[in-house]
Amino acid sequence: MRIVSLLPSATEIAAALGLAEKLVGRSHECDWPLGLGHLPVLTQPKMNPLADAATIDRDVRALVEDGVSVYKLDADAIRALQPDFVITQSQCELCAVSLGEVAAALRDWLATTAEADAAQLVSLEPMALADVALDIDRVGAALGVEEKAADLNAEIAAGFAALRAQTAALATRKVFFMEWTVPLMGAGNWMPETIAAAGGAVVLGQEGVHSPTVSMADIAAADPDVIVVGPCGFSIERAAQELAPLTPRDDWQALRAVRDGQVYLVNGNHFFNRPGPRLLQSAQIIAEILHPDVFPANNHGTGWLRHA
Repeated sequence: MRIVSLLPSATEIAAALGLAEKLVGRSHECDWPLGLGHLPVLTQPKMNPLADAATIDRDVRALVEDGVSVYKLDADAIRALQPDFVITQSQCELCAVSLGEVAAALRDWLATTAEADAAQLVSLEPMALADVALDIDRVGAALGVEEKAADLNAEIAAGFAALRAQTAALATRKVFFMEWTVPLMGAGNWMPETIAAAGGAVVLGQEGVHSPTVSMADIAAADPDVIVVGPCGFSIERAAQELAPLTPRDDWQALRAVRDGQVYLVNGNHFFNRPGPRLLQSAQIIAEILHPDVFPANNHGTGWLRHA
């Protein structure tokens, strides 16, 4: 079996199902688990991912408005790898190569290849935690490891249930999860459920809906107890850099969470932005932030830091 993954969460799912050694190609963002750096990289961004948040937002919006994919796909390299399966997603064209572009590449391949030899496209559609479980089942069914997928889902579900049981009697804290800085964005999709399991209640975000654009006035009106900064695709260090221009502002300094020292930076890239097996760890990170007297800081430094 030969697998190409064009999505970081899909790579993590395949690895969690015991198929890491079957991967033959990856996206430029597939960096976990470790040890996959030797695999050919099949995608590249058309914008500069090292630019500041405002520039990235501007360039991405321009590409999308022009009807152009945000990422380049090396279709020739995919065909040269002769994969049996290509895993991508249709949930967000800002997260990976567009489903349409991958499908077109496979159609071109199919036109010149015996159907039995062409790769099968497996498309994931995560919008909420239940969808992540369905995607794990979908990958397991396509790749012939249904039982492993069922076991993995059972393990994740049990972990979330145990966490909910621990936080059920704790005070719920209002959380604003900042998924982007320019423009300001809250957190939707699977994030409200993930944070709820940790004993938090998301403000300015809705389960199963894309992340909303908000204003500083919106944040002030929501009056969160805690602000968690985890811009999509950014490390803790990048999150700190992108937050820096906001911190001198009077409206930022006036927020109760800021005055109380309840602003935290998280590794959005490795945890919160990837709808895969490590969302359980994401929830545990939030639990450590919200309830430090109950949960040991096992992920401090790698998953989260308090903003100075």
